[in-house]
Amino acid sequence: MQTFETHRIEGYAPLENYAALSDGRSVALVAADGSIDWWCAPNMDSPPLFDRLLDAPSGGYFSITPVQPYTARRAYLQSSNVLETLFETDSGQVRLTESLNSGSAGRLPWSELGRRIEGVQGEVTLSIELVPGTRGQTISPWIRQTPNGEVMHIDGLMAMLCYGDEVVIDECTDRLVRARVTLKQGDRTVLALMAAENEPLAVPTLEEVDKRIDRSDMAWREWAEGLQYQGVFKEAVIRSALAIKLLLYSPSGAIVAAPTCGLPERLGGDKNYEYRYAWVRDAVFTIKAFLRIGAMAEAQAALAWLQNVIRRHGHRLHTCFTLEGDKAPEERVINVPGYRKSSPVRVGNRASYQCQLSLYGDLLVTILMYMEGGHILDFNTAGMLVELANLCADQWRCKDAGMWELEEEQHYTMSKLGCWFALDRAVKLAEKGHIPDTMQKRWERERDRVRDWIDEHCWSEAKQAYTFYAGTDKLDAGLLLAIRFGFESKQRLITTCEAIHRELARGPLVYRYSGAEKEEGAFLACSFWLVEAYAVLGDNERAKALMEDVLKVSTNGVGLMTEMMDPQTGEALGNFPQGLSHLAMIHAILAVDDPAKTES
Repeated sequence: MQTFETHRIEGYAPLENYAALSDGRSVALVAADGSIDWWCAPNMDSPPLFDRLLDAPSGGYFSITPVQPYTARRAYLQSSNVLETLFETDSGQVRLTESLNSGSAGRLPWSELGRRIEGVQGEVTLSIELVPGTRGQTISPWIRQTPNGEVMHIDGLMAMLCYGDEVVIDECTDRLVRARVTLKQGDRTVLALMAAENEPLAVPTLEEVDKRIDRSDMAWREWAEGLQYQGVFKEAVIRSALAIKLLLYSPSGAIVAAPTCGLPERLGGDKNYEYRYAWVRDAVFTIKAFLRIGAMAEAQAALAWLQNVIRRHGHRLHTCFTLEGDKAPEERVINVPGYRKSSPVRVGNRASYQCQLSLYGDLLVTILMYMEGGHILDFNTAGMLVELANLCADQWRCKDAGMWELEEEQHYTMSKLGCWFALDRAVKLAEKGHIPDTMQKRWERERDRVRDWIDEHCWSEAKQAYTFYAGTDKLDAGLLLAIRFGFESKQRLITTCEAIHRELARGPLVYRYSGAEKEEGAFLACSFWLVEAYAVLGDNERAKALMEDVLKVSTNGVGLMTEMMDPQTGEALGNFPQGLSHLAMIHAILAVDDPAKTES
């Protein structure tokens, strides 16, 4: 267990002090002081029940905290996403074990948050507070007395707090439930919060909830034990795999980029975006990572979701979708102060309607890897891949928004490389007989034209590097992925890697592109891409040393990562937990373990 700071800055806990709970449908964030400050129920993309994360003055939360001064140590249970926190005061110690519960047959049809408290030593009194959120002052929660207990109504959501006789209720209003409980060594109590939306609310007994905490822990451990990784960084791989599993939306197979919205890429800045959607790029990276570590069921679920949304919306690849497969809604601003006054807070995402040509490569690279694992394509999917390769061959000369989803369209080098990857993998799929080869010759010709165009327009002699886009000397850390995917010009990739390290790295952390340091933190995935690049290029000692340095600074005390980090202050930035950061970690570790097993 690691000791965590429990201080707050103007009511906000540091992002690096949060842990996450999940039931395969929703995610709750728990600060080190025992306060659940974010929970969108019943789904990851539902309006929040608790939203103090974005609104410390008036947001909702559910806290269990000692009334005396205390220290907090916490960790996930071994190979699990069930969280354990040890509070220690001058008078004693208590253990808080928390879980978003699942049932014996998987996900429950209701949301069930279980919080078990056990007296470990001496005697400790804890304060309990439950404040439902108002969704930016747009709804007014209220409590209804029913024959079977008190129920909170938050618009269409019903929630019920269940507790034992040892819990003393001091105040119960529409806006606040305040209680306390005192535990001695050997005492044990459970609090549970059940929630359901626009349907009857099931209310199990506390004994059932208590048992499901242990059953959920067992389910997480059984899943983790089935992963096929035994390398040097086993603990980091297992924890990152569990973090990605937290983000799997089991009803559809989608992978949410992060379960939060509006967390800042720079404190006080305006880059505060909505990430509670499923990105095509994250989906394909997830499929590859899960395939490589033996999580076949999750890889297949993500692939099925991806195929369905492509077919549903036409074969032009859109950037991101809702978890149920609709296009993400247009961006709008909501009326909350924002994390540490970082505003405006946005929901919706404009990237859904952007053109990102590199997605063709992301998808076809993944499909080739899937096929090389011995799997089989159906006729419809094979036909879809032919159409996508043809679209790529038609469109590669266009400008787009690039992989970083920028407002200014350019001939981004990574987009052109993505088209090269797509056409190269289409040729290989055709050669191996996985898809029809009727257009193979055309794909070969266009692939070579893309390569020549990149070398002519996107290379800087002055920098000895491929550049961010044609006609500039700016650099892009995303180009490190070209090394993983095996672009032909190896010597140029080597010098590009060195230029990126020289200009974009700050210690072990790496910014996305030239100038990004003025408006955001370092992007954690880029640090892992640099590790992977060194490994694939043959400098494994350097890769391993950098990996160790990145791991020291990037993960919080429970092994989770945000999107970004400030290299100067060490503060976590961006939405959390960030799936792409954990995916990049897994791929980098696998490259360090065996550089020969790349995707090229």
